[in-house]
Amino acid sequence: MSPKRSDIRPLLPIICGPTAVGKTALAIDLAESFNGEIVSADSRQVYRQMDIGTAKPTAVEQERARHHLIDVVWPNEEFNAADFSSRAAVAIKDIIGRNKMPLLVGGTGLYIKALTEGLLQTPGSDPEVRKHLTDRAEQVGSAVLHQELAVIDSVTAEKLHPNDLLRIVRALEVYEQTGRPLSFFQQEHGFKDTPYRTLKIGLNMDRADLYARINQRAEAMFESGLLAEAEALLVAGYDPELKSLKTIGYRQAFALLRNKLSRAEAVEDLKRSTRRYAKQQLTWFRADKSIIWVDSSVDFVTIRKLIYKFHDI
Repeated sequence: MSPKRSDIRPLLPIICGPTAVGKTALAIDLAESFNGEIVSADSRQVYRQMDIGTAKPTAVEQERARHHLIDVVWPNEEFNAADFSSRAAVAIKDIIGRNKMPLLVGGTGLYIKALTEGLLQTPGSDPEVRKHLTDRAEQVGSAVLHQELAVIDSVTAEKLHPNDLLRIVRALEVYEQTGRPLSFFQQEHGFKDTPYRTLKIGLNMDRADLYARINQRAEAMFESGLLAEAEALLVAGYDPELKSLKTIGYRQAFALLRNKLSRAEAVEDLKRSTRRYAKQQLTWFRADKSIIWVDSSVDFVTIRKLIYKFHDI
């Protein structure tokens, strides 16, 4: 594909949206239509031996379209947005170099943002400062810390709920380390060039339909062997307290194995946690005004036309 344009940055169509909305199936159809390959932007599908609980594309689906950034690290290995960004950039360059279309697909908004916009150049976490702030929050409450943040960084404070302790602490931590508000770094970051020319397509559907799909998937996970997968991870020596395993699906499976939840309770907790996660994903993506939202259940033709136009085909 050789679009006629003055902007020489690589073209990168992006398919994003909440869990269970149908991103995988749609992306495979698109990859087949455009001689493309999929770069997965999913923070859990990077882990090997975690298939059912992450709703990883099946072997058959991966045969239909080549996927990148799936099964690249072990559950006890660290993997973050910076790791994703560097690896995804290599994969995209390779795909384009073979005259194929890269298609970034996933629901981890931070990964997508890290790749397409870069990461903020702020200092790393300071354990002492963070502990001090967290201890204070336990004593006086997160709302008090939020008020203190409003004094030094009103821009960031306005974006955060008083109960969003994690982000409040991070903003205060950055200020204590640098003497500058987090919003200053975000503003500086906004002037940087972005490495790709992107077309962001967000998939959504009627909330009741989405929740029904989430509930159905939760039941299917247990029926198709989620518990056995969790047991295999234990046998392999992985600690359930690992960051990768303290996530939706595995958390419920381990609770069931420890007899802390019944099977019915584990399934219901998985449904509830996944619905909550989908809502969080939508909140994240809704903040990006460049995303074009479409109904995932009916708009394949519309999406294909958008990509055709994007590539000037």
